[in-house]
Amino acid sequence: MTDGPIPSPLAALAERARNALGDKIVEHRMAFGELTLLVQREAIVDVATFLHDHEAFISISTVCGADYPEREERFEVVYHLLSPRQNLRVRLKLTTDTDKPVPSITGLYPGADWFERETYDLFGILFTGHPDLRRLLTDYGFDGYPLRKDFPTTGYVQVRYDEERKRVVYEPVKLAQEFRQFDYLSPWEGTDYVLPGDEKAKN
Repeated sequence: MTDGPIPSPLAALAERARNALGDKIVEHRMAFGELTLLVQREAIVDVATFLHDHEAFISISTVCGADYPEREERFEVVYHLLSPRQNLRVRLKLTTDTDKPVPSITGLYPGADWFERETYDLFGILFTGHPDLRRLLTDYGFDGYPLRKDFPTTGYVQVRYDEERKRVVYEPVKLAQEFRQFDYLSPWEGTDYVLPGDEKAKN
């Protein structure tokens, strides 16, 4: 018999990581049977190295970004690691902003190469030590970062690949101007009656 609940493998992992890494781990959270470690931005390589070398988290499934514009450090970088030997997954998170770069983990996980490039391309998050940090999904001349919350949903220029010219071309968006300022509270054109619940209905 044992006294008290038996700790889960993830809870035990969190304790070992906190003991080994100290304040490099800001916080750990257990939710829905998943472990998330919040780590210091500068310590991401040290934390990933510990998990890789001592806990057999040898596989990386993704690196991605999330944008919270209301925060002082608006971006989160999220890593998902897998230990086939232990059959466990762990999530790492850190925060940064538009100016503070994040150390690359490509030296430890070569598979993070394109994930970090994609995160840079879509959020503008910089990774120091990356071997080839350049845009991956958008054109070289693309202006802005499409997954930021403040990225405009419509514009006046569109990009497409021209098969005849064998290159990317920019051209005006062929979108009727009235659709840019479409009023979604109004009924669709063509109705001659007031729609129930229409907030702009005239009495």
